Amino acid sequence: MAKVVGVHFRNAGKVYYFNPKELELKMMDRVIVDTERGQEIGTVMTDPRDIDEEKLNSPLRNVLRKATEDDEERNRRNSEKEDEAFKKCKELIMKHELDMKLVGAEYTFDNGKLLFYFTSENRVDFRELVKDLASHFRTRIELRQIGVRDETKIMGGIGICGREVCCKSYLSDFVPVSIKMAKNQSLSLNPTKISGLCGRLLCCLKNEDETYQYLNSRMPKLMDEVLTSDGIKGEVQSMNVLKQQVRVVYEENGTREVRDYPVEEITVTGHKKKGQPQKQNKEDKEAEKAAEALEAAEKKDEKSGENGGDKKPHKKHKNKKKKKNPNNGENRANTENKGEKQDS
Repeated sequence: MAKVVGVHFRNAGKVYYFNPKELELKMMDRVIVDTERGQEIGTVMTDPRDIDEEKLNSPLRNVLRKATEDDEERNRRNSEKEDEAFKKCKELIMKHELDMKLVGAEYTFDNGKLLFYFTSENRVDFRELVKDLASHFRTRIELRQIGVRDETKIMGGIGICGREVCCKSYLSDFVPVSIKMAKNQSLSLNPTKISGLCGRLLCCLKNEDETYQYLNSRMPKLMDEVLTSDGIKGEVQSMNVLKQQVRVVYEENGTREVRDYPVEEITVTGHKKKGQPQKQNKEDKEAEKAAEALEAAEKKDEKSGENGGDKKPHKKHKNKKKKKNPNNGENRANTENKGEKQDS
């Protein structure tokens, strides 16, 4: 067993485990930790606890000390310098006429490295840009190409629900989302209603998918023949999945009547044979095609590894047989910047 504390480095960021050593730490303490890219300042998110060492994905690094006022002041100065670095980098991007959109700039706590995050539909040759940035800022430079989901996570915004987007407020990692989830919830496949600010399927579709799968499994199908608890024979006209109610249409004295029943009070007695598939109107067809395009883009992002969900370095599962992944912006940045060292 290993004693650990969970630390994250920004809101809704992933929580990483560190060795607290002999320090007495509690939740929300600010600490300086040793990471793969140098010293970083973070926030303790869990009280010290024991964890099975087999669950640790990498060697446990140490919490160096509690953050002091000087550390917090240094962190504030770094934030101010990041704004200046962002503006300068945008100027140089325009100068070199590069097809890339700058998203953010970040200094490591010890100022040993300056990282820039950008998006681009294509691979970008930014070697000359790196040289100019290193010459201007006199420190190691690293550029990372990120996906559109990560861009939204960094920049934030207000979703169609009127609240701050999930990835910025609480979501620590991205999960695969599919069109099937929208269909399970009987949502319109109109892309403007099921896609987020990033242009991908809404992450929140995943939140209630398991519940909808369970509720749908208890419901009959449309047009099923049913027998109700009061002896009425009819067929299913419509359903309210959340209320678990079924609207049954039946004939009484030559008149068609409808009545709502709880799903527990009906028994399915038969299924209607499937006839010709119902024709979709032009708008529905276009909406479904656009929704499928969203899902295809989602799968492409997952395959290329662009939905990393966090800027902090962490191990990724990769196919060892592949020597290069041209779609992985992080690898490109590390390759392009090889040889750039901190100037004294």
